[in-house]
Amino acid sequence: MKMRFWVLFAALAVPVCFAQSASVSTVPMTDAQKAEMAQKVRAECLRAWEGYKKYAWGHDALKPLSHAPYDWYGSGHSLLMTPVDALDTLTLMGLKPQADEARKLIDTQLNLDQDIYVKDFEITIRLLGALQSNYELTGDKRLLELADDLGRRMLPMFDSPTGMPYEYVNLKTGAVRGVNSNPAEVGSLLIEYGMLARLTGKQEYYDKAKKAMVALYDRRSAKTGLVGLGINVETGQWTDTAAGIMGGIDSYYEYLLKAAILFGDKDCERMWQTSLVAINRYLADERPDGLWYGQADMNTGKRTTTYYGALDAFFPALLALGGDVNRAARLEDSSNRMWHVAGIEPDQYNYATGQITAADYPLRPEIIESAYYLYHYTHDAKYLEMGKGFFDAIEKYCRTDDGFAALKNVQTKEKADDMESFFFAETMKYLYLLFAPPSTLDFNAVILNTEAHPMKRALGLK
Repeated sequence: MKMRFWVLFAALAVPVCFAQSASVSTVPMTDAQKAEMAQKVRAECLRAWEGYKKYAWGHDALKPLSHAPYDWYGSGHSLLMTPVDALDTLTLMGLKPQADEARKLIDTQLNLDQDIYVKDFEITIRLLGALQSNYELTGDKRLLELADDLGRRMLPMFDSPTGMPYEYVNLKTGAVRGVNSNPAEVGSLLIEYGMLARLTGKQEYYDKAKKAMVALYDRRSAKTGLVGLGINVETGQWTDTAAGIMGGIDSYYEYLLKAAILFGDKDCERMWQTSLVAINRYLADERPDGLWYGQADMNTGKRTTTYYGALDAFFPALLALGGDVNRAARLEDSSNRMWHVAGIEPDQYNYATGQITAADYPLRPEIIESAYYLYHYTHDAKYLEMGKGFFDAIEKYCRTDDGFAALKNVQTKEKADDMESFFFAETMKYLYLLFAPPSTLDFNAVILNTEAHPMKRALGLK
């Protein structure tokens, strides 16, 4: 969730007024201090990568407490999730030997011809998105061949009566299953399949992913303009009418704006603009301590719950990308307050009662992503201080001998034996980009998918 096509999206821009947070220092960091922070992040990413290499090489992930390898779909069915997801981060950090060894492993060992049912959303944003992004970064044609092969194997998921994808597809047989889905899984595919269409010349990829997104949008509430949390992809009927920006819905909204920018797609622009009106009308919640976004019934717009969480914290970045930097800054201040309730971010927080309602921390990146976006737009030093605070807390509470561990409980700080691939792809990347020189990644030249894999805007618009 991020971008800024201010020429194409001038109509979305609003007067900018940068909110300040009294709890965060605004003393500028020197270039030397920023470089020192970038180097610390780089060193910790390298240390975690070496832990993966030592204990889980060739597998999907490392269990950082037990030092055991983990494969998503069972032993013997690795899709090399961590090497694929981490590759562009290693490249951007200048860790060339590590990037080269990861790319060699992927080029020679990634096997897509497996009799396994894979989840459409996760495989698309992590695996497909990373293969394309790394092809664009390196020019390695094998990566594009793998992306095209994966895209072809995933296409049967779109063969539902509505055109919305089934949740799972078998990579070998093309068989599908899982009729009950959600907006994020249905509507967060166009960045990857659209770019695959641009890179291969196969328009079918773009058309099927866009058809799914439009089918979902067309089923929004006629009264409020909101979508719910659950939908049956065969009947098109809603199975859960809870509306919000939370996980299960979040990246659908993200991809409306990003696809509009990346591809110059006017339909996506229109869908984003109308959706944003509904979001701000029914979900935004002004409270004495600041701006939050809660949940409502999609059909009535009535407030149902006052939860905000780690996944919701992507929204400041999306607001900033769409031109509303003032609202984005206010919401990031609220996200930062949530982070400090227990010294590190809970997965869900009731902002009306001040109670943590889901106490785990899975090493999520979204609040850091939003700080990165807001620093780009405002150059306000407080976002560097926020980022330093996020990094320090992760290092203090999640660091292990050979990596970083998720937390079972942010109040007790008990660790979980889990280090997902997005820790490399997103959390460490956003921390690094926040402090690294802007030339590390040209913010205006790329669109980052929801897994933080950069896609070149010049290729998307061709």
